[in-house]
Amino acid sequence: MEIPSLYKKLRYFSNSCSVYSLFSHSPHPFLSPKTLVSPSSSPEIFFISNHFHFHTKPTSSSLYPLISSSGSSLFSAITCPIPQSSQNLHFYSCNNNEYRHQFWNLGLVKPCVNRFTRWFSVSSKDVSSGSAGLSEMNSIKNVKFRKMGVDGIRPKPTRKQVSEIIGLVMRDENDLESKLDSMNVNLSIDSITEVFWVLNFERVSALRFFNWIRGSRPDLYCNSDICSLVIDNCGWLDDHKAMLCILNELRKRKICLNKKAFGFLPVLVSNKESIMHSVRRVVEVLKEVGGSCRNSGIYSLIEMFVSLGSFEMAEFVMEITERKAVYYNVLVREKCRRCDFEGAREVLDEMRLRGCCDRIVIGYNYLLSSLCKNDKTVEASQVLEEIQVRDWLPDALTFEIFICYSFRLGKPDLASQFLDRMVSNGVEPRHSTHAAFIKGYFSLLKYEEAYKYVVDSSVKLRFSSNLNYSLLASLHQKKGNVVIARNILLEMIKKGLRPNFAVYMRVLRHLNNAGREDLARDLKSSFSSLSLQPSLETG
Repeated sequence: MEIPSLYKKLRYFSNSCSVYSLFSHSPHPFLSPKTLVSPSSSPEIFFISNHFHFHTKPTSSSLYPLISSSGSSLFSAITCPIPQSSQNLHFYSCNNNEYRHQFWNLGLVKPCVNRFTRWFSVSSKDVSSGSAGLSEMNSIKNVKFRKMGVDGIRPKPTRKQVSEIIGLVMRDENDLESKLDSMNVNLSIDSITEVFWVLNFERVSALRFFNWIRGSRPDLYCNSDICSLVIDNCGWLDDHKAMLCILNELRKRKICLNKKAFGFLPVLVSNKESIMHSVRRVVEVLKEVGGSCRNSGIYSLIEMFVSLGSFEMAEFVMEITERKAVYYNVLVREKCRRCDFEGAREVLDEMRLRGCCDRIVIGYNYLLSSLCKNDKTVEASQVLEEIQVRDWLPDALTFEIFICYSFRLGKPDLASQFLDRMVSNGVEPRHSTHAAFIKGYFSLLKYEEAYKYVVDSSVKLRFSSNLNYSLLASLHQKKGNVVIARNILLEMIKKGLRPNFAVYMRVLRHLNNAGREDLARDLKSSFSSLSLQPSLETG
């Protein structure tokens, strides 16, 4: 297949979309998740992978079953083998990278960054045609900038060049490496990811391309995303021998894997035994390799399954490996994200019964944070009492959650009570806890209380003084109270505290722009008089 024609088939669009709209507005009634369709109906396939999702109509000689159920099991979704040809292929991408996107919330697919449509190139031929106006001169400069780079730095590849790279790798010519070198482009992680996506979809080996990256860009060779993508490529080709060799090399370098390493797994299949068999094979390879790849790989497997709503498969991975608190906390976090608070409580109860209590407070913090965000104050208070009754001491984050929530409710006195309770339990407040008080008072327009908190904390906890003073000055400067911000910085300097340099520069520029050069000179002189020795704490 010619690569330009492949790109014509990779049609991205950036409109936000949802699984609900696909199901409810599709002209095909069998796309309903509660419908069971016979394989003989030869439906249009809706396939979801870890990297992208597409639909394609099978040929008459190839029928793919579409199986679905109304249960909550992982296997209620559908899949099909990936066709070798990209005929009639349409990629669907989402413009929203936040996990709040409806696709991600439903746990069915991942947002896919729409990068193909963002590439832009200007050829010298296009520039030479037409009038020789100012716009053409700018275009010519852009072309030269892209071709020559700045100070010898290689330019980033254009869309055409990325297409050429994919074509070179797919043709697997003897002089592949020399041709890649001759292109003299600075491949980014995003462009390399695009190459892997196409190679994985076409089931073309990316090993030579990966080895070339290792030689030409050793900094990217150690990148977790790229290393995970080459493992994914081995998985698509069912080449577990190559996967094992690469994993052993990554283990020596202590490189960790992420979810991108397991996009080849048939996650959404109708055959439970098939997915379990595939997962078991992957786990066996990870166990054989050991080290960072085993630990991060198993964690990423569980994380991938729960992000897709496949808690059953996540439990299966834990069953054939080990049940650790860190794995359970992944389940708790995802259930809280889905507002399944009862399910999160059940996971925490199982952690307690199995003795996985070494990091159980982290799971409770996930639950507390989600309850507070959803204004479930009574339930959150009950959880806090439950923690203390079971002699699991709350940590600094536990109290900080309630402090932030108290300020959100406009109750600074309640936040102070939690701080007192925190100190009485012997828990040291974090920097972010102090910031929560300062920002909280500031948001309630209680500027004097914010200043008093900074002064009092500087006496009790001097190591946080730089950060607290600098934050307060920054808030006043952004609010337009530049003179107050300047006075706070001067007070810091008099106490021998070094302000955050970025905050100092912003206040200084603001004073000059406001026509207060005299105050700016005074501040600059005081700052210059500070000792060159580092202060107690950098801002």
